[in-house]
Amino acid sequence: MPASLSPTKTAAALRTSARVCVELLLVLVTVSVALWLLGRMWSVVWPLIVGLFLTTLTWPLAGFLRRRGWPPALAASVVTVAFLLAATGIVALIAVPVSSQSGELAEGAVEGIQRVREWAAGPPLNIGDDQITSAFDTAVAQLQDGIGSMLTAVVTGVSTVVNGVVTAFLALFLMFFFLKDGPRFLPWLSRQLPGRLATDVPVVAARSWETLGAFVRSQAFVGLIDAVLIGIGLWILDVPLVLPLAVLTFVSAFVPIVGALFAGLVAVLIALVSNGLTDALIVLAIIVGVQQLEGNVFQPMIQSRGLGLHAAVVLLAVTLGGSLAGIVGSLLAVPAAALIAVVWNYLRDQLTDPPAATPPPAEPHPHAPTPPHAAATDESLPATATAP
Repeated sequence: MPASLSPTKTAAALRTSARVCVELLLVLVTVSVALWLLGRMWSVVWPLIVGLFLTTLTWPLAGFLRRRGWPPALAASVVTVAFLLAATGIVALIAVPVSSQSGELAEGAVEGIQRVREWAAGPPLNIGDDQITSAFDTAVAQLQDGIGSMLTAVVTGVSTVVNGVVTAFLALFLMFFFLKDGPRFLPWLSRQLPGRLATDVPVVAARSWETLGAFVRSQAFVGLIDAVLIGIGLWILDVPLVLPLAVLTFVSAFVPIVGALFAGLVAVLIALVSNGLTDALIVLAIIVGVQQLEGNVFQPMIQSRGLGLHAAVVLLAVTLGGSLAGIVGSLLAVPAAALIAVVWNYLRDQLTDPPAATPPPAEPHPHAPTPPHAAATDESLPATATAP
């Protein structure tokens, strides 16, 4: 006779499943509300995040000055001014080559388009000039029809630039205050929280700060190595815009996996337009070689302790962040995943029962009789074993 399901166990399993589903639904609703509030306050949250990133990058220098006896305000001011000068110099180093070589790139782009046109006219495509001209006229007509949307896009772009400038200034001010008063934050936070939160929240905040700092500094160092090696390769091949491409490689390193692909694609396209197919293939080989060297040598050495995230988790986090919030989401995906891992590890440690203590072995009683096998063992030892 086949065994039948137990009504009691089935009902208990259904009740447990329903309870778990309701709890998960409540958690998802809470997370959704938190993300909605975060989006509503994004104009304040985004400068705060950028300020934290900049602070983790510049804190080693500020801490060095403070340990040498500099007042906190003076150390923070010097580091902020130095960072501002460095950022301005980098922008100038990018803008000058781009403006000086823009005409050369335009001519190369026209030549590249002509090459593509000649290739398309031959086998196996055999696309005639009349078809290309018709497609071009259609594109121009669509462009003229969409002039209104273009103007809207220009206005939106200007607004985005203005918001970016405001965000940069707010982030710089926040970085100054973080560098000046950062060590006072955790004691102040501990005094504001009741009960056990006064201990748990500062501990999680300190671990999160360490993880964020390790991520930013390690990514900056890895990006610097990539930029130098790839920049040397581009310089040897006489590819234009070497310095802007090197800076783009450095900045793209803060978006793991996806950033390297984007920077490499831009470098290969510029090499193809300006130098031809052979140099473009050489640039592609250089970029692939540097990325392999980074992934297998540099990153494991620099991030020896790591973020505790598997490469698959990093790739999924970047993909999800990009689909939810574009470039900003891709930039923040890996740090957010690392901070979530920090919180989860702390909660897991707090919710795990400590291992049961193993009782020490019982000491034999001093007047207990010697076991027969022990006495036999002692008698079987040679006399030389007890000699001094």
